Amino acid sequence: MLVEKYIRYMHSPRIPVVLVHGWNSHPGIWNRLCRRLDSAEIPYSKFDHSGMQDSSLEEIAEALGDYIRHTRSTTNYPGPVDIVCHSVGTCIARYYLEAGSGADRQENVRHLIGIGSPNNGSALAELFFNPEHGPRIIERLNGVFVPQGFDPQTDLLVQGVRPASRTMQELRSAGIRNDITYHMIVTANPYSIPAFFPLFDGKTWESSEDGTYFMTKNGDGIVSHRESALPGVTLDILPAEKDDTMDLIPVDHYCHINLLKNPRVIERILEYLTG
Repeated sequence: MLVEKYIRYMHSPRIPVVLVHGWNSHPGIWNRLCRRLDSAEIPYSKFDHSGMQDSSLEEIAEALGDYIRHTRSTTNYPGPVDIVCHSVGTCIARYYLEAGSGADRQENVRHLIGIGSPNNGSALAELFFNPEHGPRIIERLNGVFVPQGFDPQTDLLVQGVRPASRTMQELRSAGIRNDITYHMIVTANPYSIPAFFPLFDGKTWESSEDGTYFMTKNGDGIVSHRESALPGVTLDILPAEKDDTMDLIPVDHYCHINLLKNPRVIERILEYLTG
């Protein structure tokens, strides 16, 4: 496997990609994208943090840095990489590059592509701790988005993406790097189609500046556009169609948990990677 990776990294005409999955997820979410990367002769490696459930976002970010350095060492590849992330995976990569050991700009990154990324923290993560809404929301998402027996009080990664957490404050203070091109791909449900994400009737929880919560069409069922927004970075919004017969894409493939099954999302990622 290492020999194959070495050959792909050293002899491909394309810049290699590091794939970072999100919370309560696994590298298998990249399978459809990886088939396209293979076809485009883009080398890739998958960072797997599914075995770090008891770790903080900061610890996983440092593990990502170790992984990238190890991959560079084993493949003898010193050049730029692209990083593609889903959900909280973007926060993990950003923390490493902007606030962690990669903030010294020694890590050569061309594109950072985030899909459904809670860059400003997650209103849903905050709601998990809300005595009024939390238990009901966790019960509704049980086995679909949150794992069986989920307890936010013991989940360090969820605590790290609460909007007021120390981790999110450090990211806001650090700011994005001007030597990296950022792309944030999000989806929306402009026609309020319930099947988009039936558990929330097709909408997404969002918090206002005064701390109240409401539901919006401008999100993917889990992450709102406001949470994904970064200063100076235009959101790349892919709206679900009212009549999806044109693209033949199921409307629920525009929701957060199915974004990497959506061919429009995958095509947009490929557009950025091939430039």
